[in-house]
Amino acid sequence: MEKITILWADDEIELLKPHIMFLIEKGYDVVTTNSGNEALDIVKTRTFDIIFLDENMPGLSGIETLTQLKNIAPHIPIVMITKSEEETIMEDAIGSKIADYLIKPVNPNQILLAIKKNLDHKRLISEKTSSVYQQEFRNIWMTLNEKLDFNQWAEVYKKITHWELELEKSNDNGMKEVLKSQKDEANALFSKYIESNYLSWLNGKDKRPLLSHTLVREKLIPQLASPNSYFFLVIDNLRYDQWKVLQLLFEEYYRVVEDEMYYSILPTATQYARNALFSGLMPTEIEKIYPNLWMNEDEEGTKNQYEEELFASQMRRYGKDIKFSYTKVLNLHSGKKLVENLSNLMDNKLNVIVYNFVDMLSHARTDMEVIKELADDEAAYRSLTYSWFEHSPLMEVIKFAAEKKAHIILTTDHGSIKVHNPSKVIGDKNTNTNLRYKLGKTLQFEKRDVFEVKNPAEAFLPKMNVSTTYIFAKENKFFAYPNNYNYYVNYYRNTFQHGGISLEEMLIPIITLSPK
Repeated sequence: MEKITILWADDEIELLKPHIMFLIEKGYDVVTTNSGNEALDIVKTRTFDIIFLDENMPGLSGIETLTQLKNIAPHIPIVMITKSEEETIMEDAIGSKIADYLIKPVNPNQILLAIKKNLDHKRLISEKTSSVYQQEFRNIWMTLNEKLDFNQWAEVYKKITHWELELEKSNDNGMKEVLKSQKDEANALFSKYIESNYLSWLNGKDKRPLLSHTLVREKLIPQLASPNSYFFLVIDNLRYDQWKVLQLLFEEYYRVVEDEMYYSILPTATQYARNALFSGLMPTEIEKIYPNLWMNEDEEGTKNQYEEELFASQMRRYGKDIKFSYTKVLNLHSGKKLVENLSNLMDNKLNVIVYNFVDMLSHARTDMEVIKELADDEAAYRSLTYSWFEHSPLMEVIKFAAEKKAHIILTTDHGSIKVHNPSKVIGDKNTNTNLRYKLGKTLQFEKRDVFEVKNPAEAFLPKMNVSTTYIFAKENKFFAYPNNYNYYVNYYRNTFQHGGISLEEMLIPIITLSPK
């Protein structure tokens, strides 16, 4: 590792020899000068990691030197050292983007701290993060080996997400691999948990968590009794980790009142989960009560075209005679149109907005080489989501809603998982194309890789025929046909998919926000 190189400019540099020797003994390379002009000449000829600059030098003052140094080498952190505590001098220095300042007399440890704070802080944060996660690793591992209920699984996933985001800032790739292994193990155990409990939840045999079809009833409708106006914002395919990075943008305008998770129904796919969310019913219940508003897999047409009607029916069912709007944003044009129309929405008690971008992004991640390059891993996928949101019409909606003191309930219909391991499946020509769930007759598959529902009625899922079976991929598996197997696997491996069972797909955010 190369030595850190320091430039120290002070007209009394001879008096600072003990400090210089201290730094040299610590392994730093220190270059000294006693004038601002000479400091500028030196910086033009060599590179430094940090500069210590005396504010009160004869000739070219410290502030004047600072200004010119920023023009020559704008990225080098500069620590201003001054005898004066005058506010105007400090304001000038801070306005010129100093990294830090120290008041004379300084001691060697202050200098060392300034170096570490400005140059070593990323490394120190990385080391501290890795150290704390090492301690937490054992706690998470012990928790995973307990018999967890649905609330405890949500807490485990929150912890794993927290450490995923923390270690993302770290250079410790070893710890990142350890966390990935722990997350994989958690997903394996979670898949078993869902396989053992999901049908019991739906059929009233066990206490159940908040699910897609109970979300509006339990989380949105109680809020409507207040005098506040609400935006119910459904960002399609938004994972919990993506919410946590977007939270920073929301918190400029909103306070997070509740940060919770709920469980998506199976399949974790838009046709099923979002229709259940808006209707307050499971798929077979929609099919039975509103046959004209439900479309099966084998029918032509958009499977989510009746969300507004389903939501209106749910509001009527619970006696909520309120004025509401429903807007679905499928592209940039419709997003801009929504922004233009915002002022007309404020007479409503409730404005429902479905924003499809994240779902489009995840599918583009599969189909477009450019997006594959941009979202090569989980961290890049989060970063891309953040970048999109920051500059999207949706950000304008958030700002407008905050100005109008409207409250927001933010949620999604399902998440997605980065798939890696193929699982062979064979079906007839009528079998659906989703990579994480299949339905059909005479399906052949690897039993250990799936949760099989032989009787769809138990899962409140429609039958295409009398022998329809549903299978859901567990963990990071994805279904691949034996025909052209290698091409298929290489094309879809490491893409983001949904429809099956994983923490990322099923445990999804429901966030209550109040304006600041």
